[in-house]
Order: sequence, then structure tokens, then C-alpha cells
Amino acid sequence: MACCRAILLAGIALIIGACSNSSPHKAGNDRFTVNIAGSTSVMPFSEKLAEHFMLEHPTFAINVQAGGSTAGVQACITHTVDIGMCSRELKGDERVLTALPICYDGIAIVVNPLNPVTSLSLSQVRGIFNGTIKNWSELGWIDRRIDAVSREDGSGTRGAFEELVMGTDTIADATMVQDSNGSVREVVATDPYAIGYLSLGIVDARVTAVAIDSVQPSADTIKAKRYKIVRPFLYLTLGAPSEPAQLFIRYVLSEAGQSLLIKEGLIPAYDFSS
Repeated sequence: MACCRAILLAGIALIIGACSNSSPHKAGNDRFTVNIAGSTSVMPFSEKLAEHFMLEHPTFAINVQAGGSTAGVQACITHTVDIGMCSRELKGDERVLTALPICYDGIAIVVNPLNPVTSLSLSQVRGIFNGTIKNWSELGWIDRRIDAVSREDGSGTRGAFEELVMGTDTIADATMVQDSNGSVREVVATDPYAIGYLSLGIVDARVTAVAIDSVQPSADTIKAKRYKIVRPFLYLTLGAPSEPAQLFIRYVLSEAGQSLLIKEGLIPAYDFSS
């Protein structure tokens, strides 16, 4: 899953080189500012990266806001942010933007820890969310309606889930909708009959990630290309980013930045250990 060294360095050179004529812009008190917005999946990791970057660069202010992948794309196109965050591939007219993978993330299918179902097929997951599988008894558990939980339209997680799992099927209208990965996790954690999907990077003891087609989601199975529900975490720019933005991007793609993402359970865009 990791990009090869030549491709990554070429991508960095393209973005960094394009910035040679851009001028830094400062916030108040002589602080350089970088505004980032978009995917709620990418946001917590960007916040952590920004926190570490600002400790080393006290004259920088990195402002990170959510809003969803589509909102991040539009904010980048209209030049209202320096960097957009997106957790799905770009499509159509969105490809006017430069998309740089900062890491890769598995989408985990999660259930409540009280649920004894530990493995599902991809077709069963599709059936749950298109509404053709409605009861846990159809999956070997009790006679109780399945409470399926999805992300909202415009979410990068939903867009990737639709592409990688649903295919040509649509998510049933009766499916509960939440506006963040954290909210999906909270619903599943408090409802024994719920099932949802969210970023593998935020799976914790409150929920259980089920195996898909007998493959458990993990960094190792993603790297080995055995776990298939995987999407990129992208940083987006419109043309040449500002000098402060390109310095932050350089940090994110550095060994320090990539190591931080690995600690958060994500798959690096480039493995510096190779």
C-alpha cells in the first residue's frame, strides 16, 4: 500500500517546487497561518500533526476545521483554505485540485462488544446497508432488527464505503445517519444491535471490528493487500500552496510525520524503514 520512494519524492518535489514563488502570509502577532478544512476522518490526525508541528515551529498557527470531504474540496477550489482534507478519491471537476496522499486508512465494520458476530462477508455487509438483510437472526444471532448506522452524504467515509462496499447498490433510507466517525462509534458502543462503519484509526475498546471475508482489519492485512476496504487520506491544494502550507506538508510527509500517523494506526504513504 505504501508508495515507492521515487513516486513520493517526485510528488513532494512537485508541490514544494511549485511554491518557490509564493509568499508567506501571517496572522496577528507575526505568526504564519495555515488554514485546513474538510474530512472529519482526517481532521483528528491533522490536529495531532499540527500540534507537533507547532511545538517545533512556534511562529506558525495551523487551524484545522471539519465539514466533510466535499466541503474540503469546495473550500480548496474557492481558495478559502490553504489545504483541503479528503478521505476519498477525487472525481469529475474536483480533479482540478492537486491530491497528495498523506497515508491510507482501512474502513472498519464495527459492532457492539456484546454482539457475538465476529465475521461477515462483503456481500452480507452490502445486504445490511441496502436493507435486504434486516434481522440479526439472518446472520446467526438473535431475532432482533439490525440497527445500521451510516455517515451522511458528502462524507468521505461514506463515499469510500459506497464505492468499495456498496457498488451499484444504495444505502437504504431507513439507515440511521451520523455526521462523524466519532458519532457512529458512540451509537454502536451504546446499542448492542447496531452496526456501522468508521475509520480504523479510531476503533477502540468501545466497539468491535469484525473480520470481512475472514480477514481482520489491521495495518498488517492492509499492507499485505488482504483487507480490501481501504481509502486514501488526501491533502488537497489548488495550484501552488503558500510557503507556510508547503512547510507543513513537508513535515507531514517526513519521517517524523509519517511515524506519528503510524502510531495512530494508519498506513504511511511512505515507509521510511524500507
